[in-house]
Amino acid sequence: IMVIKDIEREDIEFVCKSLGCKPIAHPDSMTADMLGSADLVEEVSIGGSKIIKVLGAVSKVKTVSILVRGSNKLVLEETDRSIHDALCVLRCLVKKRFVIAGGGAPEIQVALRLAEHSQTLVGMEAYCMRAFAEALEVVPYTLAENAGLNPISTVTELRARHLAGETTAGINVRKGMITNILEENVVQPLLVSTSAITLAAETVRSIMKIDDIINVR
Repeated sequence: IMVIKDIEREDIEFVCKSLGCKPIAHPDSMTADMLGSADLVEEVSIGGSKIIKVLGAVSKVKTVSILVRGSNKLVLEETDRSIHDALCVLRCLVKKRFVIAGGGAPEIQVALRLAEHSQTLVGMEAYCMRAFAEALEVVPYTLAENAGLNPISTVTELRARHLAGETTAGINVRKGMITNILEENVVQPLLVSTSAITLAAETVRSIMKIDDIINVR
């Protein structure tokens, strides 16, 4: 009988879903409805390490294991982050199946529309609307800065292109210039932008509700 020990606590839920079993705390609870089944369970050597491979698991839930290998810990952590980012993109597309132009195009377009709307307001509302519009320009500014471009001139050109009616103009990181970002197939899930704006607004509201700060040593 093969016995596998030292399973990480965060992996127990995944293993149970994959095998169609349930975790138990005592052998007396090992009944038929708590067990799972598979066609083959074997120990496989890959490189200098060993893994347990399970084939033909009978479960209603479909799961996938991704084996990541690298020359050092830094490469493994970077690969893990890349896979996590890709899965988050898929999750966003499943929740809301819409994509929009990337490259800072949606943020600068929303910023221009808010700035335009602020001119129809007066007093504190107009000031808040303009401030929110300026805050949105931080996204293309940071994107240009990370790409090694001049952020001020890049955002200025991007703003001018959008004012001229080029709503899909965005920052092309590969070419180092402003181009029609849709023609470059650079898109992002709609949920990413809407969630960012919603969370930013909620954060501002939370900060504005703070009446006083008490310093505690």
